[in-house]
Amino acid sequence: MANEEQLAILRQGVDVWNKWRQEKSDTKIDLRGADLRVANLRGVNLSTADLYNANFSEANLTEADLRESNLISANLHQAIVSGANLYKAMLAGAKLVGTDLQKAYLQKTNLDNANLQGANLHFAHFREAHLHKADLSDADLSYADLDFADLIWANLCRANLNHASLRHTDLSYAEMNEVDLRDADLPQANLSMVSLRSANLHKANFHGVRLHMADLSEANLSHAVFTHANLGSANLHKADLSDASLSYADFSRADLSEANLCGADLVFSTFIRTNINNANLSKSRVYGVNVWDLKGEFKEQKDLDITPYGNPSITVDNIKVAQFIYLILNNQEIRDVINTLTSKTVLILGRFAIPERKAILDALRNKLREYDLLPIVFDFERPTDKDFTETIKTLAGISYFVIADITNPKSSPLELQATVPDYQIPFVPIIQEGESPFAMMVDLQKKYPWVLPTRSYDSIETLMAALKLGIIDPAVEMRNKLRLVKAQEQVTESLRDYVDKTL
Repeated sequence: MANEEQLAILRQGVDVWNKWRQEKSDTKIDLRGADLRVANLRGVNLSTADLYNANFSEANLTEADLRESNLISANLHQAIVSGANLYKAMLAGAKLVGTDLQKAYLQKTNLDNANLQGANLHFAHFREAHLHKADLSDADLSYADLDFADLIWANLCRANLNHASLRHTDLSYAEMNEVDLRDADLPQANLSMVSLRSANLHKANFHGVRLHMADLSEANLSHAVFTHANLGSANLHKADLSDASLSYADFSRADLSEANLCGADLVFSTFIRTNINNANLSKSRVYGVNVWDLKGEFKEQKDLDITPYGNPSITVDNIKVAQFIYLILNNQEIRDVINTLTSKTVLILGRFAIPERKAILDALRNKLREYDLLPIVFDFERPTDKDFTETIKTLAGISYFVIADITNPKSSPLELQATVPDYQIPFVPIIQEGESPFAMMVDLQKKYPWVLPTRSYDSIETLMAALKLGIIDPAVEMRNKLRLVKAQEQVTESLRDYVDKTL
């Protein structure tokens, strides 16, 4: 029980109490079980005090000094503890429902099993605090500092952690369903086995985070940073990862079924035995991605960018093809082998930086997909540190045929001149009506029969309507003719027989 003499001094007011404490600094404070409900204790000095099972419900403890105090099982229901110093205080089992702890200093505080449901912890300082199995559901932890804190098995459902700092925080096994982690900072945090169903993690930083077997189903992870994160066996079913930074992330055995990865940065990420059924991968960057034994089929995987930063954009429509194309661009032996695999790839060349040209490109490649063809796009306008001609020749070598938009050309004359003579594959030049082909185009068509006549079009609609009959079918027909020529047996005749026959 509380020391009645000390309790009587405290009830005389904070000024009297603080003066007495200053005079009796060596006195052990015993206020166990004290009834201090609704008391005005603003700025009170209760450091090192034994406050076990004390009742502070609805009390005002604003800016109080509670350093190293024993508040185990204390009742702080709806108390105002804003700005208080709770350094190394023991709050295990304390009742903190609806408590206002904003800006409170709680470094290394023991809050194991504490009930902080709905508490105001805005800007609170929890660095290295112990919150094992604490109930923080519906609490406001926005802008709070939880670096290195122990939140194992904690309940953070629906908590507001907007802009909170959780660096190196251990959140393993925590319940965080519907939590708000927008713009939160979580690098190197441990979220293994955590449940984050329907959480909002928009723009959160998860660099290097361990999310092994975490439940992130239906979570909003758009624009979040997961670089180097371990998402092995995580549940990301229906998660929104659009435009997220996922480079070097490990998705091995993760469930990404029906997830949205549109526009995500997946450079050097790993997908081994990952469930990607009905996931959307379109417009993502997949340079260096590691893919093995995927489960299911993507709902959409168009315009996958396979090139590193600073190189001209090359897009494909299949993540497995992406790996393959990357290899043939960077391995001479594979390039030689792949020349035989040319049944579906269509290389599209041209200038697409101008919006109206880009619209034609988008319509063209979408239409080609309808005919079960795989368009590869090469845009001359992009900056590069690689030789254009080398890249074009490699891509042409694996193509079924090439469509070259020569409207207002810049680099295309040089690229066609360097490519056409070396590859007996159909080249179909197209041009917008009102434009004139570059001078060398006629020479290429006269000299090389696999360069088809230039097709002109007055609109996207005209081009799409005539694509099969005017471009695809003639290209296929020319391809078949070239195959017959290549398949003809070589005829040899001795010089002696030839001379005898001539004489």
